[in-house]
Amino acid sequence: MNIDLKNLTITKAHDSLMKGDYTAVDLVQAYLNEIKKKDNEIHAYLEVYADVLDQAKKADEIIKSGKAGLLTGIPISIKDNILIKGRKVSAGSKILENYTATYDATVIEKLKKEGVVFLGRTNMDEFAMGGSTENSAYGPTKNPIDTERVPGGSSGGAVASVASNEALAALGSDTGGSIRQPASFCGLVGLKTTYGMISRYGLMAMGSSLDQIGPIAKTVEDTEILFNVIKGNDSKDSTSLKIFPRKEKTDAKKIKMKIGVPYDFLKVDGIDKDVLSSFKESIEKLQKLGHEIVKIELPNLKYSLAVYYVIVPAEVSSNMARYDGMRFGKKVSGENGIEDYFLSREKGLGKEVKRRIILGTYVLSAGYYDAYYNKANLVRGLIRDDYKKAFEKVDVIITPTAPNVAFKIGEKVSDPLQMYLEDIFTVPINLAGVPAISVPSGFKTINGKKMPIGLQFVANHSCENVLFEISKNFLCE
Repeated sequence: MNIDLKNLTITKAHDSLMKGDYTAVDLVQAYLNEIKKKDNEIHAYLEVYADVLDQAKKADEIIKSGKAGLLTGIPISIKDNILIKGRKVSAGSKILENYTATYDATVIEKLKKEGVVFLGRTNMDEFAMGGSTENSAYGPTKNPIDTERVPGGSSGGAVASVASNEALAALGSDTGGSIRQPASFCGLVGLKTTYGMISRYGLMAMGSSLDQIGPIAKTVEDTEILFNVIKGNDSKDSTSLKIFPRKEKTDAKKIKMKIGVPYDFLKVDGIDKDVLSSFKESIEKLQKLGHEIVKIELPNLKYSLAVYYVIVPAEVSSNMARYDGMRFGKKVSGENGIEDYFLSREKGLGKEVKRRIILGTYVLSAGYYDAYYNKANLVRGLIRDDYKKAFEKVDVIITPTAPNVAFKIGEKVSDPLQMYLEDIFTVPINLAGVPAISVPSGFKTINGKKMPIGLQFVANHSCENVLFEISKNFLCE
């Protein structure tokens, strides 16, 4: 069975399954063949589930019964920090190497009801701390476009699985750009939703006030399909939104929007000239499509990285306390309980995790809490206000997704500050809690290989539909 996986979308796959062009088993087998062929080199997966074909057979039974939904039989991958009952989930860490989830994340419950086929769990930076997937305790994932380069992170495995045709779509998580940045590096669409729009129940927490689960796909339409299934209020998640205000949906081909550009923020050092050139071309394209470009001011965005790298380590310090070898995590025995605790964390956690725990513990300590953590939260409020004021004037804000294209494996992993600077355009979104989407917008050719560049659209709270409309319009979907 020859299935064109490269150009396959959820809608196309669904239509073919309904018409009987092929079965869910045929479709899943095609992806398993790609995994077998490519994943030894790409290393998108930490585990391909043994029952994938059995899941597909059940999907075929649902299809035959006439009760299939749009996602029935659709093969997707899941980031290794989202719980699926009865399956291993390690968050890319040795300390949880053999941990088995005891319940389903809410997003998994919803996908199971749709008859989705879960292919496996994908590689990630340990506990989502990183921007290249090099911080995984199980080795780095490679960019399918150029295997000498990173796929981005921390959802690098999830994105690489889709980019290499080893999954039709994926779920990742985004705390400071961990869906959008790898989507940009691999030429895909990645959505970070409004904070609280998708339940975090069953997601291993890194930064609880910032984390969001989100979809990764090849098209905006596929991203929207997944979003509409997994969104919604959840009584199990106290941060879940109870009200979902939505603007009137408009025909994407007819919309005319005011698009804000924070030109001053684009003057920061370290942005690749080809990224800026692509961004300029994107602005010109949007103008030709009939949208109005408006210069806006976001004066406090320049403090975003400093704020983020105070708040996140503080939340990491708190969230990681449970992984002590006694309540959670692999135990390393010492001479007494205290030594057990220290050895378990020493052997089980990687350098970046330890770095953030130490920094977070410091900023939360007596004498420094007010000087750092409280001050960071105050500035976070100013950043939120900047967006609030901007959205009184414009419908959407655009920036590049990342300041550079995918960099080489090993190039930045030993320099945390350089790695953190890769988040300059994505971090402010999480701090403000607003939604954003990364879409492919161009390429930079390096040694004959076209490395993707991403464009980030940002909308007001609960206005994901606006993101879908403008993105489809931009990509002419």
